[in-house]
Amino acid sequence: MKYIKHIFCLLTLFLVLSPAMAADQEKENIDLEEILMGHIKDSYEWHITDFMGKPIVLHLPIIVKSSTGWHVFCSNEFAHEPNEQGNRPGPYGLYIANNEVHENKICEMVNGEEVRPFDISITKTVVILFINAIILLLCILIPSRWCRNHKPSDPAPGGFVGMVHMFVMSVYDDVIKPTLGKEADKYAPYLLTCFFFILISNFMGVIPFPPGGGNLTGNITCTFFLALCTFLVTNLTGTKAYWKEIFWPDVPLWMKAPIPLMPFIEFFGILTKPLALMIRLFANMMAGHAIAISFACIIFIMFAINPVSGTLMTVVSVLMSIFMMLLELLVCYIQALVFTMLSAVFISLAHVKEHSASIE
Repeated sequence: MKYIKHIFCLLTLFLVLSPAMAADQEKENIDLEEILMGHIKDSYEWHITDFMGKPIVLHLPIIVKSSTGWHVFCSNEFAHEPNEQGNRPGPYGLYIANNEVHENKICEMVNGEEVRPFDISITKTVVILFINAIILLLCILIPSRWCRNHKPSDPAPGGFVGMVHMFVMSVYDDVIKPTLGKEADKYAPYLLTCFFFILISNFMGVIPFPPGGGNLTGNITCTFFLALCTFLVTNLTGTKAYWKEIFWPDVPLWMKAPIPLMPFIEFFGILTKPLALMIRLFANMMAGHAIAISFACIIFIMFAINPVSGTLMTVVSVLMSIFMMLLELLVCYIQALVFTMLSAVFISLAHVKEHSASIE
């Protein structure tokens, strides 16, 4: 126990003194906005860390179709330092723009006008998406192999397989089956896939080093696609009674003709449900990462004011960062569960049955 205390004290001392040493070595201004947004926004390269003043960067492949045809090259061919216009020039007349319209996007000049080529490059978000997809497949294939080789009467699995079984049974028994009833088995594969993909993406975003460190669910494009999938599953499998309740609900006639007030409200609700899924997941995950990084940035702000204040604030910032990381782990699970639960509710609402009661 005493060795653990000694290690904890040394670690705390290192966390307190390391910013002070960094402040003495480097007095230049620190772009806190760039630190914060650099973790959240997408890029054509994956900045891992800085070692001895040199950045360690994983350069990713660029695949674009410009006015001169298809081009495939590595992102390290773009200049590291921007030119006078703030852009990072590259080959084939392409460059990474630095303006409000096309910030950090590949552009080219065509007839004196800045345009974006057809861009299907492998960006940082895409790489993280592939990594999370591989982990998701492992989480599915490894337990399924155990199930093929064992009988229902065998003892429950342990370790990783047992943990996955626990999550599956928890979500299925507590969320999917009570919500969808007899149709639970039909939609359980989709809902469980959503749950595990979001959970893995959230946890991988908390890990501060590769292959983690990418805030995938903090990217609104990713949450838009997940919400779109729920939107399609909900409305493409909806019953006739579901669509009848939207376009001709059981309300007084003056509320649906000649002015379709209720049909408009019901149809508008079709769009707001996936929108709520998209915004809720995106905002919660992005906010959690932003708050955690902000606590770390407070250290540099205080050291710029006063070294003593910076040293004292380092202890507070480290403790608050640890608390936020623990809270973020809980939020990762809650947001995955909430997205799955609301998707199950929306699907169940689209499977209403015909009823005879009506208001004349």
